[in-house]
Amino acid sequence: MSSEIKPLRPWRSRLHEIIFEADTPTGRAFDVLVIISILGSILAVMLESISGVAARYGPQLRALEWGFTILFTMEYLLRLIAVGKPAAYARSFFGVVDLLAVLPTYLSLLIPGSQALLVIRVIRVLRVFRVLKLVQFVKEATTLSAALRASMRKILVFLLAVLTMVVIMGSLMYIVEGEEHGFTSIPKSVYWAIVTLTTVGFGDITPQTPLGQFLSTIVMIMGYGIIAVPTGIVSVEMANAFREVSSQACQQCSAEGHPPGAKYCKDCGAELNPQEEG
Repeated sequence: MSSEIKPLRPWRSRLHEIIFEADTPTGRAFDVLVIISILGSILAVMLESISGVAARYGPQLRALEWGFTILFTMEYLLRLIAVGKPAAYARSFFGVVDLLAVLPTYLSLLIPGSQALLVIRVIRVLRVFRVLKLVQFVKEATTLSAALRASMRKILVFLLAVLTMVVIMGSLMYIVEGEEHGFTSIPKSVYWAIVTLTTVGFGDITPQTPLGQFLSTIVMIMGYGIIAVPTGIVSVEMANAFREVSSQACQQCSAEGHPPGAKYCKDCGAELNPQEEG
């Protein structure tokens, strides 16, 4: 399959290196420029939501917004050009986020009339999706996502055990305390067990009998121990991911997170270090 995939031309390979690789000086400079632009656009959105600032600097903020929109549009198009499979990148998570970062501003032009101003305001709120674009410039984001995926089954088993525990403790408290002390049903008693086990402690329902207070003490102590379990699971997987995942991006589909020394992309099968065409 990989033999049918042609390597990028030298200029597209260079463009891919600048846009998708953060290990080179030009790549780092590009990332810094985009990060500054993202932060600036988010700041503009936040300032525009303040009525006093919008009334005084509205035209300037809107002009700034259009400037950022044009910049992000150019960045999105360059990303599509830089990969061998533009459709694969467009369908990826960050491809969709990049598109959502620019669409609302253009979409607001298609909604005329003052009666639609509230709709436009809601649409423009979608611009906060730009904050998600910051994640792709954090090198450890790939490692963290890989660790979370590897931990998913263990955490689900852990949550199932916790759910079983709170159902048992809630049922016991319903029997011990009863309706006269606020434990009017098993679901409400399970709610109390969850609040107590997670050490939130709203205090809207409290045990009154000595046996109920003893059981609540056990639940609270168990809560402190349970908090550490998912942290340990994810920490172990993160340590494994740091050893097993590289930051090299595929030139065809822009996928990252390949094992060190991998020769082919884990998603599309393209060669990771192809010979450039003349």
